[in-house]
Amino acid sequence: MNTNTPTILSRDQHCISRKQIDSDTLKVLYRLNRHGYKAYLVGGSVRDLLLGRQPKDFDIGTDATPNQIRKLFRNCFLVGRRFRLAHIRFSGNKLIEVATFRRHPKDHELPENPDDHFHFVQNVFGSPGEDASRRDFTINALFYNIADYSVIDYLGGIEDLQEKRLSVIGDPLIRFVEDPVRMLRAIEFSVRLNFTLNTDIYNAIESHKELLATAAPARIREEIMELFRHQISGPVLKQCRELNMLPHLLAGYPGTDESIELLSKIDQRTASGIPIEESFAIAALYLRLFMDSCPPTKETSMTTALHQANEIIIPHCQYFSIASGIRHQARELLIGCFRLARGRGFRAEKRFLQHPLAPKALELFTLWATVRTDLTPLAENWKQAISQNKVEKTRPRKSRKPRKRSNSPSN
Repeated sequence: MNTNTPTILSRDQHCISRKQIDSDTLKVLYRLNRHGYKAYLVGGSVRDLLLGRQPKDFDIGTDATPNQIRKLFRNCFLVGRRFRLAHIRFSGNKLIEVATFRRHPKDHELPENPDDHFHFVQNVFGSPGEDASRRDFTINALFYNIADYSVIDYLGGIEDLQEKRLSVIGDPLIRFVEDPVRMLRAIEFSVRLNFTLNTDIYNAIESHKELLATAAPARIREEIMELFRHQISGPVLKQCRELNMLPHLLAGYPGTDESIELLSKIDQRTASGIPIEESFAIAALYLRLFMDSCPPTKETSMTTALHQANEIIIPHCQYFSIASGIRHQARELLIGCFRLARGRGFRAEKRFLQHPLAPKALELFTLWATVRTDLTPLAENWKQAISQNKVEKTRPRKSRKPRKRSNSPSN
């Protein structure tokens, strides 16, 4: 792997314009450059700009150390113990992240205690080429140099962008052992960008998919929510099912055709501009399993439904350390869908119509009804009932006239 002689595209050879880059990010890049430091846009922002997409955020790489960065910016503070980063704060709680270029340590540089290796590896400073080699995929290892507005490619990322191909940096069999979450990210990028995966990626996933169960739950949780935010949860989890990754990624998630289709409907909802909440995503993931294990009939009591919802939701939330408030909302959405699927005329219907989560439960149930079309008339019936309840709540109440007190003496 050659990281010494990069391919460099001059300004007239690529499509990136400074007009596309966030103004505060440009301020940081220019100040670093004026003080003699390398200042690069790095990672996904360069990839997206070259693909004609607008990045959601901009990260900066530099050869300045964290302490040198802090001296340049009064609005800077350092974070992380294992991986020291500079966060530069701007108005509106906006943060620009600046990382010093890093490299893999040489064998003689490693500490004698193996337990200290991870802490040490994260903080060995290096060159831009060495930093590129540490990244996951070639398309995420591209740099934009503010000094001359060029794009720098050490590992063939530009060619992979042109070929719409996803390639792992290094041997996938090794890189997926280093970080099993890269297997999920490979599927995510291939779906999000409509790229093909190299054959060696499929082979490595087949060999190492069980390692997903050993990944940090917090990272898996964040990656799953990223799928929902990028409106690709349905197709990504469908591919994960086809590659037999689901049991190691989301234990308990059924991954049936109907369940996957519901996630695709939720992706469309998010794409329409409705933000996705984690409680809504969790309830959607397990709605099919809940309905199968707790049939919404008059013979099934609410106590049984509550017990079954807890049996499904609690293990997921405990494993991923999800707050009790989110867990409670996810459970209430499942219970709400149970009430809706059971139909009208049961006890406590009026109280349910007034419940603050009833409209959200109806929204999930309505999406489920587009998958299970036999439920569509029921969803429409409930929609009218909840709308009518809102109207009644907003009607002004008639003021009662005060009762006249009797002047006659009491007996």
